[in-house]
Amino acid sequence: MKKGLLTVLASVLISGLTAYAIVRSTAPDMTPAPVTSDGASYRTVNLEQTDYPDFTYAAESAVDAVVYVAVTIKTTVQQQQYIDPLEFFFGYPGGGYNRQPQEREQRGSGSGVIIRPDGYIVTNNHVVNGATEVQVVLNNNKTYEAKVIGTDEATDVALIKIEAEGLPTIPFADSDNLRLGEWVLAIGSPYNLRSTITAGIVSAKGRSMGGATEQQDPYGRQSQSSQPKIKIESFIQTDAVVNPGNSGGALVNKAGELVGINTMIYSQTGSYAGYSFAVPSNIVRKIVEDLIDFGSVKRARLGVTYRQVTDDDQKELKLSSLDGVYIEEVSAGSSADKAGIRKGDILVSIDGAKVSNMAFVQEKVNGYRPGDKAVLRVIRNGNVRDLEVVFQGTTEETGTVTEDGSVAFYGSKLRKAPQETLDRLGLKGGVEIVSVGEGKLLDAGASQGFIILYVNDQAVNSPDEVIEIAKKSRRAVYIEGVTARGKASYFGFGKE
Repeated sequence: MKKGLLTVLASVLISGLTAYAIVRSTAPDMTPAPVTSDGASYRTVNLEQTDYPDFTYAAESAVDAVVYVAVTIKTTVQQQQYIDPLEFFFGYPGGGYNRQPQEREQRGSGSGVIIRPDGYIVTNNHVVNGATEVQVVLNNNKTYEAKVIGTDEATDVALIKIEAEGLPTIPFADSDNLRLGEWVLAIGSPYNLRSTITAGIVSAKGRSMGGATEQQDPYGRQSQSSQPKIKIESFIQTDAVVNPGNSGGALVNKAGELVGINTMIYSQTGSYAGYSFAVPSNIVRKIVEDLIDFGSVKRARLGVTYRQVTDDDQKELKLSSLDGVYIEEVSAGSSADKAGIRKGDILVSIDGAKVSNMAFVQEKVNGYRPGDKAVLRVIRNGNVRDLEVVFQGTTEETGTVTEDGSVAFYGSKLRKAPQETLDRLGLKGGVEIVSVGEGKLLDAGASQGFIILYVNDQAVNSPDEVIEIAKKSRRAVYIEGVTARGKASYFGFGKE
């Protein structure tokens, strides 16, 4: 009897406590809101310590793997000749003389990230480009001479190495997993303030800054090329403070993993103005792996030109969204051509990854090597097609005869000019540039459809003649001809 009574009392007590808890949790908060001196109420928030971002682990684990890179560049400046005016005008023997060339020394600095314990360090190409001496200073102030292993101007990535073992490193993260608004840290040496750490969020992904825009040289040197360089741009944009000297430094996530290499800022003053940009770690990792394994970058080429899908395209082609890129041109014999890609196709995914913009295509294709395969999904005439592509390289060895019958020549392709083209331009013979790829001809200003008439003052009528004359040249190749529109033109390039 007593046991049963105790059981009933316990049940009642538990039920009462449960009901009280439910009422308390669901009842509106009757606590009066705080008010200001003028009677206006305001809202307060009680945040636990765990609600605040904690960067201490990321900062402390990554800072020792970010180094200071000091660069020396020696240049020879040719002084102007002095001519005595009396001698110039009247023939009097005077005091004219030639001034001797002078050697000038420029110094610059940037940052770098140790990616392997045996001394491999990634930085920016524009930090070490043309350097005669490179020194690396670790966070513990030890100094090492560094060797440039390789550079890639298209992505502004460079790899250098010091002779050391057991160095701290930063592991690579998958930059594709970055989310908008995610916290990141920028670590580098702005204005020689070494091991400076700043924080910000991911403001945008896949940001392009104009494609062919040259990276501003930090030492004031001018580009020797008359043509803009091919650029692969799919930057991570952040609002982490980055200034001159941060170039080549680390962008890390809260776990202390490398998500990018800080490369540039957008500013009209040269100092931070709220926008900084980093090369994604997935691009960096592929570039440095190529430089270590092959000594050069093995870059895949799709062989198309494209643009963003527009509202007019969506209406005309009855597309469900503006995602994807519109294929404007397919190079003959290219990877895309062989895969069946056609002008007017809408490329919507690469290996299942949705194509959101033009920068994404650049980044994705850059992750492949010649010989790799991928599945491209396109929309053509309202139908979805999956096409397998085998990527070709960006350049083929000069003299190689391709499947379409053209001949490779310093990254471009040549063929005997068709008779109809010669008749249209009023020419008797010549060699046509079928396509212009990354290489010396592109840098020199060659254009597709250009008809080569002379190489080093010798008339040519076949690709073999062009190649043979170029091979015999010791230092430079000078090419004369007419453009596709018939305008006389010329260009040249050095063989070294």
